[in-house]
Amino acid sequence: MSEQNPNQEKFDQTVVHDNVEHKESILEETLDEFDPKNNSGEEATIENEINLDTFKARIAELEGEVKQAKESTARANAEAYNAQKRAEQEADKSKKFALQKFAKELLDIVDNLERAMENADANDPVAEGVQLTHKALVSVLTRHGVEVVDPEGEKFNADFHEAVGIDPEAEVDTVGTVLQKGYSLNGRLLRPAMVRVGQ
Repeated sequence: MSEQNPNQEKFDQTVVHDNVEHKESILEETLDEFDPKNNSGEEATIENEINLDTFKARIAELEGEVKQAKESTARANAEAYNAQKRAEQEADKSKKFALQKFAKELLDIVDNLERAMENADANDPVAEGVQLTHKALVSVLTRHGVEVVDPEGEKFNADFHEAVGIDPEAEVDTVGTVLQKGYSLNGRLLRPAMVRVGQ
């Protein structure tokens, strides 16, 4: 029977297992293992000129760079998210107010139809056609977010009303006569209502 190689026996005794619990991190264990202060006798490490403080400083520097890179990534992600939200809001706003110029031009047609209804003879069959046309046009405008500003009897609001005269019969700061209706598109003023206000 052949004798076992002593080196093989030593190797068999130093097998490392992954499931062994470590009290310190692998890095700390390695640093302790090669630190001459912690080793003596046969197990003493070979003396060398390696300065452990240099490695520790380099590790700290790399950890700082990793932290900074993570922070930069988080900031970049936040900026991208904010930019996306702004773009969505701008697209939504553009969609809401794309009809603004077109709707404003249609208001003159609504005014003309209303004047025609006021001055039409009740027995005139054309008056009924004008009324139906007016009703259909106002319905289409309403469906697309256009709302009438008809403030008779309300408090005067300079954001939505344009005062063009005084109404002696109206109360102070209250809209009396509405000379021309105003209109808004999705809450944004298209045209102010022209009114006379009490003084």
